[in-house]
Amino acid sequence: MSEDKPDLIAPAPAQPAEPGMDRRDFLRRALGAGLTVAAAGALGWGLYDPKGPSAAGLAQAPVKLGDYSIKSQAGKMAVVRASQRVPALQAGLKALGGLESFIHKGDRVLIKVNAGFATPPNLGATTNPELLGELIKQCLSAGAQRVVVTDNPINDPQSCFALTGIGQATQAAGGVLMPPLERHFHPTTVEGGRLIRDWPVLYGPFEGVTKVIGLCPVKDHHRSGASMTMKNWYGLLGGRRNIFHQDIHTIIAELAMLVRPTLVILDGVVSMISNGPTGGSPDDLKATGTLILSTDQVAADALGATLLGKTPADLPFIGNAATRGLGSSDWRSLNPQEVSLLDQGASAWA
Repeated sequence: MSEDKPDLIAPAPAQPAEPGMDRRDFLRRALGAGLTVAAAGALGWGLYDPKGPSAAGLAQAPVKLGDYSIKSQAGKMAVVRASQRVPALQAGLKALGGLESFIHKGDRVLIKVNAGFATPPNLGATTNPELLGELIKQCLSAGAQRVVVTDNPINDPQSCFALTGIGQATQAAGGVLMPPLERHFHPTTVEGGRLIRDWPVLYGPFEGVTKVIGLCPVKDHHRSGASMTMKNWYGLLGGRRNIFHQDIHTIIAELAMLVRPTLVILDGVVSMISNGPTGGSPDDLKATGTLILSTDQVAADALGATLLGKTPADLPFIGNAATRGLGSSDWRSLNPQEVSLLDQGASAWA
């Protein structure tokens, strides 16, 4: 991966799928759009290696991610029942005392999104751009000096940031998109971990950051059973990270050890209930009408599991993380603030 590419890129707007488009048409057009984006010479992504740099090839000194949590805000959760994401986010942040309780004047914020696949937002495989845009605006309104958005996608990054709408949403809201470059990866070791040892992680976007927010959708996952807030950190790994698939529940727990976020936001307004994590059809999605905001990523995932018709016990990584003292698998113990923006006040998390 060449190092003369710009760190900060504002991609072209994503093109949504047309109503009535069948799957074959969609795939053909999505592929065409992806090739067009990837071919843009000024963006210079033609030589992107999806594996990222190898640990052996890194010249950088070892690093350790900071603890971005706020001790006074530990164990907080808001659960919003809604059909629209932006009002849900606004209501959830208000229930937690406002984003000003987490983001202060001069903070430099990193938002870790899920931009793993070059698919349009209506397929639910990636972070919703509308939700991202609102979160960036909220951070800036709270006094943040800078808001960086990043991920290390499975597919070509430029195509992913463009087709998902994440790049356009970041630019429009006043954020800074930081795609993965080879120089951004540094080796790290998770203390007490077994898998993340001298392994390359996407450290560059964290430099100078004071607060970290994870923002991702609720998805089925064919290996781990679910992809939620803790699994979202998988996108920070470089190298041949697919070797961890054989011990997926352990690596997810170690990722929760790696990143101690300020806040996580789990988007279950619409959830991918089948064929995850990529999906590919609106038939894989279900309106589950729930947005979860928490300082406890374990509890957030425990509640998110119920949107997929699962219990925390069905997902070993939740118990694994809880056993390591990373959060509570009993989300009710957090006494979450519950808000309903629906006409019917029935609870989806009873």
